[in-house]
Amino acid sequence: MNTARTRPTLEKVALRAGVSRATVSRVVNGSTTVAPDIRDTVMRAVQELGYVPNHAARSLVTQRTNSMALVLPEPSTRIFSDDQFFPGIIRGVSQELEVAEKQLVLMMASSAASHDRIEQYAMAGHVDGVMVASVHGADPLPATLARMGVPVVCNGRPLGRSTVPYVDVDSVGGAATAVRHLVESGRQRIATIAGPQDMVAGIDRLAGYRTELRGSARRSIVAVGDFTRESGAVAMRQLLEDDPRLDAVFVASDLMAHGALGALRQAGRRVPDDVAVVGFDDIELARYTEPPLTTVRQPIVELGRELARQLLSLAAGDPIEPFMVLPTEMVVRESA
Repeated sequence: MNTARTRPTLEKVALRAGVSRATVSRVVNGSTTVAPDIRDTVMRAVQELGYVPNHAARSLVTQRTNSMALVLPEPSTRIFSDDQFFPGIIRGVSQELEVAEKQLVLMMASSAASHDRIEQYAMAGHVDGVMVASVHGADPLPATLARMGVPVVCNGRPLGRSTVPYVDVDSVGGAATAVRHLVESGRQRIATIAGPQDMVAGIDRLAGYRTELRGSARRSIVAVGDFTRESGAVAMRQLLEDDPRLDAVFVASDLMAHGALGALRQAGRRVPDDVAVVGFDDIELARYTEPPLTTVRQPIVELGRELARQLLSLAAGDPIEPFMVLPTEMVVRESA
């Protein structure tokens, strides 16, 4: 008599869990659209029966690699700097892909040649989908990949006419809240150090500043940086030359705000007595500047997690919203 144990199947797991075979398949394939209680029931049945998903066989049948690419269109000197945005995005994406048992492929695209390589890599089927973060201008990469049938989700609203789905934070609302805080505290000459105007974060934070300032009948005083500490210092010195009487500045990133604080100190301006300073991001550094920085918190890690969730759903054929905007939050410290 043959006493060999029959290998558990998807059908047996479905029967044990009281769900459809399709639901079991979605759970073991890492889809994020299954309700948590149903997912737990399925996973309990998987463990009780000793079901082991055959990832290699499934990949051959479905043409899936169980890998997702995160593309960062920035030079390595910025990605591996003290800018905590990129580590936060990578951390959030990694956490979500780990839960879904997917591999992360990290790719940098700072040149036309690297864009071409990424297009070829994705079109060859080496990954199941692509996330694009920190998009500059009307970068054609997301739309090109989408036209070729590659699942794509962007971090930040794509500029131009692209219809690629995206996940972003409320930069306009966050900037407006920061300026409102300065207005309500009695500041009259409120300047801004804006971010790059080929990036949606820089564009939207400047728009929020201008909209709120217009509503308070104050004039705009603008300098532009590139989200680095050095550019914040240069822009702050420029603003002081343009308007020596300014009494507040909204800075579109905490790193630029750190540079601005140094420039103000060198100019003999006291913060917040002479000039109030508000940043944007709420990176760890903001708690340790002198004085501690009032800022707008954006949920960077959650942004990465949501980016991965949306791509996993899209790659699984599940419906997703065309865009998702996460809320920001004002964090008041001693600088304003």
